[in-house]
Amino acid sequence: MIDLAIKFHPLTAADEPQIEKLDERAFGPGRFARTAYRLRECNTADLSLSFVARIGTLLIGANRMTPILIESTNALLLGPLTVEPAFRSQGVGEALVKHSLDAARSAGHSLVFLVGDEEYYSRMGFSTVPKGQITMPGPVDPYRLLYCELIEDALETTIGRMRRK
Repeated sequence: MIDLAIKFHPLTAADEPQIEKLDERAFGPGRFARTAYRLRECNTADLSLSFVARIGTLLIGANRMTPILIESTNALLLGPLTVEPAFRSQGVGEALVKHSLDAARSAGHSLVFLVGDEEYYSRMGFSTVPKGQITMPGPVDPYRLLYCELIEDALETTIGRMRRK
């Protein structure tokens, strides 16, 4: 019998070529100019906190968590979150994010940031960063800069500019 269930696995280096193709289809070449992509350049994702979704051997989604600093505070940058178009609106992206947040919480991390749509990510515990409290090293719509506290009140004393770790 063929198993068509969606399964989630930690991301491995062997997944990268497939993920790159998925990212290309989803975001196109303009993604490299975006501030979040630039922040992730030369900054390796934490594979223990990053996940892929598969049906059999078919990669249908991926999510990375990259360590960053806000001044001297350790944090994580979530993304890109990418799901094959045929599998969107089926909970794959949300499940990938929840896997990453659970792994980050278990590993003792306190804050996760991303650039995205609050309406979508608020279901997973994300809120808009108070304007001016955290900045990125390039242009970002401040209403799309989101955070999730994995430890209560972790954002309260975190102020400054994001940078590569």
